[in-house]
Amino acid sequence: MKKASQEAYKLAKHIHGWIHVYAPLIRSNSLHTIRNYTTTMSLFVCFLEKEKKIAPSSLNHGCFSRDHIEEWILWLKKERNCCQETCNIRLTALRAFLKYLADKDISYLSLYQCATLIPRQKTARKKVMGMSKDAVKALMSVPDVSTRTGQRYLTLMIVLYCTAARIDEILSMKIGQLHLGADKPYVTVIGKGRKIRSLYILPKGVAHLKKYLEGFHPPDPDPIAYVFYSRNKGIFGKMTPESVNKQLKKYAAVAHEICNDVPVNLHAHQIRHAKASHWLEDGMNIVQISFLLGHANLHTTMVYMDITTEQESRALATLEDENKKDVPKKWKSGSDSLAAFLGVKEVVKK
Repeated sequence: MKKASQEAYKLAKHIHGWIHVYAPLIRSNSLHTIRNYTTTMSLFVCFLEKEKKIAPSSLNHGCFSRDHIEEWILWLKKERNCCQETCNIRLTALRAFLKYLADKDISYLSLYQCATLIPRQKTARKKVMGMSKDAVKALMSVPDVSTRTGQRYLTLMIVLYCTAARIDEILSMKIGQLHLGADKPYVTVIGKGRKIRSLYILPKGVAHLKKYLEGFHPPDPDPIAYVFYSRNKGIFGKMTPESVNKQLKKYAAVAHEICNDVPVNLHAHQIRHAKASHWLEDGMNIVQISFLLGHANLHTTMVYMDITTEQESRALATLEDENKKDVPKKWKSGSDSLAAFLGVKEVVKK
């Protein structure tokens, strides 16, 4: 293999630092985000190597030009059958790397600036299918609590519904984040942007959590152990959203026979959406709902919940005097490939 240039080694060093040091240790990005960064870089390197015939000896700043990135996006759509939304996610991740690169070496600043000018793909907002309260009851009735699997998933679903938290927030939750002995039991979750918020748990949720802890954790549990951990990795191994959603679909198939409102293709985010919708139906202040959901602004809550104009008017009306309205409060191989040189996974052609 022809010797790589000094710039190639420098870029390889920055890619490694971004994925293995900066994202997980300095930014404390979630495993999901780190997985996205790794996949994005692997796909971009695959494009450079297969389509542009870039070898370690010829890797330079020009490989990250706007023209190359735009051609990469077209390649993702044509060769990888990626939808517009996925292409936007990949572009955002590559921009994140170029921003990191520019921060490390100002000579690369123009690459980041040009990348920010690349337009995102137009996408149609997907509507999240919600569930009625009867559908939630039907879903909760399916798990067999006489089995460990049933007990674990029922508790997980109850916590998801009680808090309306994101699935990764709950799966990232550790024992030390449970405050079940407080006057008003609550849990703390770490959301997007590493923002911490407290979410109260109703008595039913507290009872299920305590029973779950008795069966799945020792009497004096380790505060840094995951509440809902991987059976294969143990208490310090995090469950994946994919494994949870796979099990939820099994329960949904059964629950759908009980109540037609239960989506057969159920995923955890729909439980969060359902709870938020039920809070709104019960008259909760829309600002309180936005805070509990961990949204940065009120508009996000409106769009997320797919609220109609009439519902938006009623929701905003709850911002009036609460005393009068009586609103309740609630991330070296021997191969000569570019991928191996840069230390990223080689993409297997579909």
